[in-house]
Amino acid sequence: MSIARLTDGLGITRQAVTKHLNVRSDVGLLRSTRQGCERVWELTPEHLDRARRYLDMVSQQWDETLARLKFSAED
Repeated sequence: MSIARLTDGLGITRQAVTKHLNVRSDVGLLRSTRQGCERVWELTPEHLDRARRYLDMVSQQWDETLARLKFSAED
């Protein structure tokens, strides 16, 4: 989508959205291409999958840590 479509009716400035998109682009979650005078943004699914796997791993670590804390508190 273009910045115009992404910000349409949201009450968020194009500049603010562009800043967030650039951050996500820097880490590989998005890519942009120029189409005429607009820049069009799209998700990069392969990087989203990697981010999801990382978040799943962190979630599992927290679950294990909280289970150990619960066990210690109950002991």
